[in-house]
Amino acid sequence: MNILLVYPEFPDTYWSFKHALKFISKKSANVPLGILTVASMLPEGWNKKLTDLSVTRLKDKDIIWADFVFISAISVQSASVRQVIDRCRELKTKMVGGGPLFTEEYEHYSEIDHMVLNEAEITLPLFIEDLINGNPQKIYRSDKFADLTKSPMPDYSLIKPADYATAAIQYTRGCPYDCEFCDITALFGRRVRTKTSGQVISELDQLLRIGWRGSVFFVDDNFIGHRQKLKTELLPAIISWMKFNNNPFIFITEASINMADDDELMEMMANAGFVKVFVGIETPEETCLTECNKTQNNNRELIASVRKIQQYGIEVMAGFIVGFDNDPPNIFQRQIDFIQRSGIITAMVGLLNAPRLSKLYKRLKEEGRLTTNFTGDNTDYSMNFTPVMDKDELLKGYTKIVHEIYSGKSYYERVLGFLKQYNPVFRDHISFNKIMALLKSIFYLGILTKNRRYYWKLLFWSIFLKPSVFPLAVTYSIYGYHFRRVFRNLNWEQAGK
Repeated sequence: MNILLVYPEFPDTYWSFKHALKFISKKSANVPLGILTVASMLPEGWNKKLTDLSVTRLKDKDIIWADFVFISAISVQSASVRQVIDRCRELKTKMVGGGPLFTEEYEHYSEIDHMVLNEAEITLPLFIEDLINGNPQKIYRSDKFADLTKSPMPDYSLIKPADYATAAIQYTRGCPYDCEFCDITALFGRRVRTKTSGQVISELDQLLRIGWRGSVFFVDDNFIGHRQKLKTELLPAIISWMKFNNNPFIFITEASINMADDDELMEMMANAGFVKVFVGIETPEETCLTECNKTQNNNRELIASVRKIQQYGIEVMAGFIVGFDNDPPNIFQRQIDFIQRSGIITAMVGLLNAPRLSKLYKRLKEEGRLTTNFTGDNTDYSMNFTPVMDKDELLKGYTKIVHEIYSGKSYYERVLGFLKQYNPVFRDHISFNKIMALLKSIFYLGILTKNRRYYWKLLFWSIFLKPSVFPLAVTYSIYGYHFRRVFRNLNWEQAGK
């Protein structure tokens, strides 16, 4: 068999970092880990090619070469998925769909010849067996969850590592919490499953062999979901491996805010090389946290928790949401004040949406409040339900938040405040691309933009008063440029009507 694996284009969103990537001469923020793992599940002897549409274009000759085009996607890639489907149909090449987008909304993609849904470790072998026997079915589904100790190592031979800013590893699937707006527990369950430490170390070895250096993203939805195993097995193994290999990587992950309650855990993560963690803060309003069943965030001083994590040399990135039923009229200013006081630089503020498999979707459907399809991009001013708050008021308030937290003055003040108290344990390696990023930032941010006075103030402060954070000052300046570009052409009048 000839198999063309296609990863659809990731659009220009908050998480694409598209406008920041040009500073470091990269084409995509993250490697397509899921489809690289699927590639490793295909039989030996099958010919494989990968086309990541964020990196390269889809060629007719590759579609014609393929017996099947495998498409894996998440909701935010749906527009690109449609384009891929049209190209394959035009050239009469059969398609196989998998991943979260198709698992949640497979009935919207009847043109796909075969659907391999849920976790590929379970359903893909069934499809392959039927295909070899000449009797492949339309849909393969399972309500079982995979044993991750049997999940294969991703096939990094299919990509050019130089195209990507961040490599990726998955340690766990599942989350012990059950937030109403989240579909993770529906997709992966509440019982946290893990790979073995040996598997993770083997994947780190593979990255080292292909010459990777720099950022590695543990893509787990909640890295600390199995805390005891993490502390007794994986983190000690990573700490030893990093020391033996002269600390070639820095790590990024996602976790719940209650990691702030475990000093031993934070110290071990810092010593292992974790420098950033994304946390779902969502809102400072307790009634909204109760509304969405965000129990791990209730009854705690959230800013104190953020600062405690930061004190261990781990930067907190965070998600925030407006549009809850219980949002008070002053929620917009409260979100702004929280973000500024907390020193959270990478603050992803979005409008509440209901993914298809979430409990929120079910509730809103019963209440007759669903309106449009879920886009997967909660920063594009779209909502797929009717909010309790007047929508015009909500969109105005949302616009106020993003304009305020990413305006030059507010943003650079937040960066400066964070760097004054932040002392990183690990630092990323200096490379030619990073030197070029500095030079490009001087040209674009220090000369061309109207915020250049804030840029120079930050850089001179870091050079003369805290040179250890100078690379971060440059990086965060570039991040701010990206965030402003993403939101610049979006306004509530255009998107909300």
